[in-house]
Amino acid sequence: MTSSSKIAVRELPLFPLPEVVLFPTRPLSLHIFEFRYRIMMNTILESDRRFGVLMVDPVKGTIANTGCCAEIVHHQRLPDDRIEMLTLGQQRFRVLEYVREKPYRVGLVEWIEDQPPAKDLRPLSSEVEQLLRDVVRLSAKLTEQNIELPEDLPDLPTELSYWVASNLYGVAAEQQLLLEMQDTATRLEREAEILTSTRNHLAARAVLKDTFNEK
Repeated sequence: MTSSSKIAVRELPLFPLPEVVLFPTRPLSLHIFEFRYRIMMNTILESDRRFGVLMVDPVKGTIANTGCCAEIVHHQRLPDDRIEMLTLGQQRFRVLEYVREKPYRVGLVEWIEDQPPAKDLRPLSSEVEQLLRDVVRLSAKLTEQNIELPEDLPDLPTELSYWVASNLYGVAAEQQLLLEMQDTATRLEREAEILTSTRNHLAARAVLKDTFNEK
């Protein structure tokens, strides 16, 4: 546990991003060019290097109330005071209220965590991992590319659930729901549903591809 995670409530600079959902333990690369966020990052770099990432719904124009704290692990200054940075997701939070809106948003936030598991999650984790492997294998077959899962795929159920959620593409609203869940089993079960649907879709396409290739 970091010292900041022991504080139940704190002020946190907030960075709303369109259709970006950050998860704990997952990396996020950012290119900072807007003036107010350059001010924000320069301030953060002089303190604890932490800020909150919140997903913006581009259709509704709304900012999510639950986000993930990001810690700057590497940064490089570019011309015009722009900044390239690599951040890493830390703990999740819920915004209680906005303390300030300008020059950038600052919120009073409370940390949130998953509830302790009521059952052994390893069988569910294994199922999700197998579904992942099926999806990757079928994707590789369809695209005729060499696609492999990383060797360091998380083996802890909660971390695996974050890894899977962060690697879903084009479904920010679904990712946001997964981020807000406070039960690892529920998150893994939803991911198993998504991966099963994806696998079945890919399998059907693979059969079609094989059929046409035979002709």
